[in-house]
Amino acid sequence: MSIIKVIIPAYNEADSIGLVIKDIPEIVDEVIVVNNNSTDSTVEVAQNAGATVLTQPEMGYGHACLMGMSYVASLSEKPDIIVFMDGDYSDYPEELTKIIQPILEDNIDFVVGARVKHLQEKGSMTPQQHFGNWLATFLMRILFGAKFTDLGPFRAIKYQKLLDLHMQDKTYGWTVEMQLKALRQNLSYVEVPVKYKKRIGVSKVSGTIKGTIFAGVKILGWIFKYSFKK
Repeated sequence: MSIIKVIIPAYNEADSIGLVIKDIPEIVDEVIVVNNNSTDSTVEVAQNAGATVLTQPEMGYGHACLMGMSYVASLSEKPDIIVFMDGDYSDYPEELTKIIQPILEDNIDFVVGARVKHLQEKGSMTPQQHFGNWLATFLMRILFGAKFTDLGPFRAIKYQKLLDLHMQDKTYGWTVEMQLKALRQNLSYVEVPVKYKKRIGVSKVSGTIKGTIFAGVKILGWIFKYSFKK
């Protein structure tokens, strides 16, 4: 039986985090919520829902994910698979079984949940998100021969393969860094189509002009950085 742990970065997700945790399949060994300096009751809601809650006061999606990984590294029994997902309830947590299936059944290293258009609730992704995804994956296809179509946050990876990536981005470049490093290290990967709905609350990235621009710069920065690496 594979040990599966879920890492969920969360900043002011009190209205949604309990729903996310409740819908995660029981095959998951532990749900780890990393509170990223929330000012609401995210911590209490997540704890009451049965999650392990860590606190990372340094703001940033990558900061939160790295803290979750540090916690996992401290455990005596290491997992086989790490799943990342958002805490805003835009993903369908029950689809986790679909996300991990290629790893369990086909020995794939890395799986990205692709938010395909026909499975998206109308308005669940902003025009700038659609364009950013298209541009990033187009560049990865041209520069690296990648087959990715999305930078979706709902993803699963073998734990040891994740460690081998030596992840370092502290903010919005986390997802694209993982995909670029997976390509560089020749990991086997697939995308699994997943449903996507309007998030609860306001996005910290696409919900602001500053967040959108900063995320775009970080993502493109990682792509061009890796395109010049030998």
